[in-house]
Amino acid sequence: MATSFYIKAKPEEKGFATLFVRVQSFKLKVNHRLSTHMEVSIPTWYKAESDVKAMKKFREKEPAMWAKLDKMKNTLDTILSEGTAPTKEKVVTIINEIVYADVLKEQEEALAKAKAAEEEAKRMTLAKYIDGFIKSIENGTRLTEKGTVFTDGSVRTIKTSNKQFQKFQQSKKRTYDFADIDMQFYYDFLAYLKKRDYSINSVGKIINQFKWIMSCAQAEGYHTNTAYKNPKFKGNRVQVDTIYLTQEELDKMNAADLSELEPGTAISRDIFMVGVYTAQRISDYNNIKKEDIHTTKKRWIEDIPDEEHPGETKAVIREKEITYIDIHQKKTGAKVSIPCKKELVEILEKYNYELPHFEDQTINRHIKDIARVAGLTDLVTIETSKGGVRKKETIEKYKLVMSHTARRTGATLMYLAGIDIFDIMKVTGHTTPEMLKRYIKADQLDVVQKLTDKYDYID
Repeated sequence: MATSFYIKAKPEEKGFATLFVRVQSFKLKVNHRLSTHMEVSIPTWYKAESDVKAMKKFREKEPAMWAKLDKMKNTLDTILSEGTAPTKEKVVTIINEIVYADVLKEQEEALAKAKAAEEEAKRMTLAKYIDGFIKSIENGTRLTEKGTVFTDGSVRTIKTSNKQFQKFQQSKKRTYDFADIDMQFYYDFLAYLKKRDYSINSVGKIINQFKWIMSCAQAEGYHTNTAYKNPKFKGNRVQVDTIYLTQEELDKMNAADLSELEPGTAISRDIFMVGVYTAQRISDYNNIKKEDIHTTKKRWIEDIPDEEHPGETKAVIREKEITYIDIHQKKTGAKVSIPCKKELVEILEKYNYELPHFEDQTINRHIKDIARVAGLTDLVTIETSKGGVRKKETIEKYKLVMSHTARRTGATLMYLAGIDIFDIMKVTGHTTPEMLKRYIKADQLDVVQKLTDKYDYID
């Protein structure tokens, strides 16, 4: 009972011959002769069979082959010793598994790698989710919680936040997935954003948007990580100083000679003033159409002195025509109605109710130039936050004027004119008095100018 190896070539032959294995057991009636699929040198094989030193040298020269032959012999002899008669097919399987072990291993590894790659391609990762998220809000297939499409400004903000996340990953030389978003990620990302000199509010907005995306992904079943819900994992916001323009400053800007400034500056001034007169975001008043403007008449009874009967009064009917604009705010979805100042109507008529569209950066550049030419060079001390540090800066006022200043100015001048704060909310779209007061810095204005007769805001 034994397993042995042999070749069919004659000893005097040269070259190589196929090595065969013989599995034999008289007791079990087994006698299989099969190829090992390996070749050996004919002279070397016969010399090694008759010389112990030659066999040792042969084994040292061909260790991989002899390791396979030894394993083959031990495996087959063990089966025979256990009293089991291996079939020819069983022996062939054993030979192939041993001889082609490296090939089989490579095949298995290749299959496993391909399967892993296929599964990875199917698996939703944080990077793929964010890309899909942005595409869905761009094409309108993902809506806001109020069921409205995301505004262009919201889309830009989310894309900017993702851009910073991408740069952060590059700085760390790693790719973060859902499971990696923990408190250490938060501290590292926060430090990165602060190092780039972002304001506290900008950092807070980026962090909160990231949390929101993580929340959406979890709700959709793509991960179970809840570390981002830790109360310490948050985007902070602080109240920082912003400016508004007085009516005198607006008058100076309207009267400013813009002939020396670049083309389009006068258009930017008109766009800015529409923002002042409507107290709306630029994304809302940029889309005003003629059909959005309505006219109605207000009638009331007024008692006046009766000239024919001294000491008595008589009732007369008064009438006033009121022009207003209906706007659906993109960000909130709210419909607001805005009384029209005559200056507002004049600007809209100037462009045939097709107000030109400029990028925010263009308007901001133009409006600063206008404010400078208009003489808005007084020094203003404001509190800012950069790199996580709050500090006070003294800056010429014109440098602080931007497109959003128009909306804040409009709301503030209404407040200073004595218009009821709840009525202002109906125009601006703010949902609570507290939000509006923070927006227009009401607490400071109460002390300085509130309810003066200085501004006759709405004619």
